[in-house]
Amino acid sequence: MSLTGFADLNGGKLYYEVAGQGRPLVLIHGGLVNNGLWDKQFYSFTEQHRVIRYDVRGYGQSDGPTAPFSHHDDLRRLLDSLNVERAAVLGLSMGGGIAIDFALAYPERTWALIPVAAAVSGYKPPEAARSMWSPVNEAYERGDKALALDLSLQIWTDGPQRTPDQVDAAAREHIRVMTTHEFARPEIDEQLLQELDPPAYDRLGDIHVPTLVITGDADIPYINDNMTHLAATVPGAQHVVIHDAAHHLPLERPEEFNRAVLEFLKGVS
Repeated sequence: MSLTGFADLNGGKLYYEVAGQGRPLVLIHGGLVNNGLWDKQFYSFTEQHRVIRYDVRGYGQSDGPTAPFSHHDDLRRLLDSLNVERAAVLGLSMGGGIAIDFALAYPERTWALIPVAAAVSGYKPPEAARSMWSPVNEAYERGDKALALDLSLQIWTDGPQRTPDQVDAAAREHIRVMTTHEFARPEIDEQLLQELDPPAYDRLGDIHVPTLVITGDADIPYINDNMTHLAATVPGAQHVVIHDAAHHLPLERPEEFNRAVLEFLKGVS
């Protein structure tokens, strides 16, 4: 059984679910999806932890922004509302960036950090990466959301090395449903988003909490290169690479992913 609710914070409500007992662990989803990304983790992790998953502002069932905000401060406020003093923070892609920012902004409230294929604040992707994403934006802006959805699945879920029929069909469909829901929501006013200052990319050496970096070897190369840099720069960080998994590896390879996370957290004193 899980407790569900909405936390009132900074001009809006954030949807959350909580279950389990033990040291708190927060799961933060990536862009174009919602907290359903963690369906293969949430209850599995509750066997050892008090697990919190939530919809980031503007995603899932959470309100969009109406005033200046930051994702890492939203997370702090959410933990305050749940009376959580310290948590391990695990996030994928955008959620991995939020987790890293949170660990830098609030190290005293972070007992472990697990960035997964993370979008690190302050990192500038290569021009080829921006060109890769342009057709998705163009299709979306001209109202062809079906094409935008297909292209985003090819980029993120399939990855550059695989065809759709080489990807777990149930995982791909689950991501398609979540992305369809997110495409139907109002666009987020990015001007309201306040980034960590200075950004995380130039401060990775300042992270001093136990850190596990996770990547999939079928993900986009620049993301894996960036995560290799992160693992080499954060003092004492561990790095796990999961075979035949792209950007949405928690849904694609849940057994390997869950084992890596739980073994790491078990070893954190």
